[in-house]
Parts: sequence; structure tokens; C-alpha cells
Amino acid sequence: MKISVVTAVYNRRKTIAEAIESVQAQTYAHIEHVIQDGASSDGTLDIIRSTLDSGTTLESAPDHGIYDAVNRGITRASGDVIGLMHSDDVFANPDVIHKIADVFEDPDVDGVYGDLHYVSDATPSRIIRHWQSGAYTPDRLKRGWMPPHPTLYLRRGVFDKWGLYDTSYRIAADYDAMLRYLIQGQIKLAYIPEVLVKMRVGGESNKSIAKILQKSREDYRAIRSNGVGGLPTLAMKNLSKIKQFF
Repeated sequence: MKISVVTAVYNRRKTIAEAIESVQAQTYAHIEHVIQDGASSDGTLDIIRSTLDSGTTLESAPDHGIYDAVNRGITRASGDVIGLMHSDDVFANPDVIHKIADVFEDPDVDGVYGDLHYVSDATPSRIIRHWQSGAYTPDRLKRGWMPPHPTLYLRRGVFDKWGLYDTSYRIAADYDAMLRYLIQGQIKLAYIPEVLVKMRVGGESNKSIAKILQKSREDYRAIRSNGVGGLPTLAMKNLSKIKQFF
């Protein structure tokens, strides 16, 4: 089974090498790393090119935002299973992809996910939030549940049948896509009860009050358009994050 890891990147010279090295350190043999660069101008491309190996492919071109870049990367990917590695994330340990591949040996499984650590940008060894997602049941969606997107790996057929990310969403296309796959696609998810990815805090959705409000509006739109609830669902989705700090 070939697993494609897609990284969309734009001007991330400080973190991109660590993300690439994290993929290259995986013990699973059949990994393709697809890097989609948005025409970086800060030296990111030089760093990427210096770390390229036979399992890594690079395309650099202007795009229309992160989800457009992710869609381009998924389209280029040739794996049986596809997941994302953001340009400032790392795998929690070298065996993550191997464990994911083992679960996909079950032909009934459409997707695999696990837990997530949010870590300090300045000191990645310091854990800020622990997202313990738990096993999926359909009724949890109305309570604002979603799997941690950076830990989610899906069979190629899910994208082929149910589509890529809706680029009309600027921040919450991942939430919309997951709801679409789970509700319309009725895909079967398997849960690995351990931390799979470490994600630096300070992402696009939390950069400012304006971004937080925009994300809430987009989350609400995704909730309504996928028929999983309304304002109570949005409120529970946001409130569920509080326990991750403790």
C-alpha cells in the first residue's frame, strides 16, 4: 500500500525542513511526499530542494490559498491512501504511517485518525493542548465533534467520489469536507488512540479576532449546509476545545 503525504507550503523557511525530515524519518517504506509550494519567496524553496529524496516530488506555482494548494497536491498524489502534513507540523514518532497502514489492511476502513498535540511555536517540546478525539459515532457530529484534521488519512476513493476541499471556504474547508465525507459518504473511520501529529499553535484560524470570527461563520455555514445542526452545534464545537488545555 502506497501512502501519499501532501504538504502545502508558502514562505515557511523556519519550519519546512523539520516537516520534511519528519516524513523522511518514517519507518514505513512505501511513502510518497507530495510538496505543493505556492511560489515561496523567502528561501523556502532552497530548503525544500536541499532535502529532496527519491520519495519526494515538488511543484511550485502561485495558488489561490491553502485549500487550492492542498487540492493540487492531492491531484498530483499517486498513493492508495492520502493525508496531509502541514508545513509547520511533525509526526509524533517514526512509526505513525506504519500504524496507519496497518489499520488500512482492513478493506472496510475508509479513513484513519488519531489524537493531536498542539505545541509551542518557540518550544515544540512544550505541549499547549492535547486533543484526545475518541472513537467516532454519528451522533457526535451534532455536538460539534470532528477528528483532528492533521491526523486524518483517507483512501483515494473518498476524494474521487466525494470531492476535494471547497475553496469557497478560506479557513474551514477541512471541517466542511469531513462533514461531507461522514454524512453524505457514510465513510467508515478507524481511531488510533494515541498522538499521531504535533502541530504548532498560531495557525491561520487563530491569528486575530477577525480570523476567529471568520472561522466561526464558516463553521456555521458548514454545519448548516451539511445538515448536522445549528448554533448549538457551533457552540459545543467551540466549547469542546476548553478541556484540551487541561
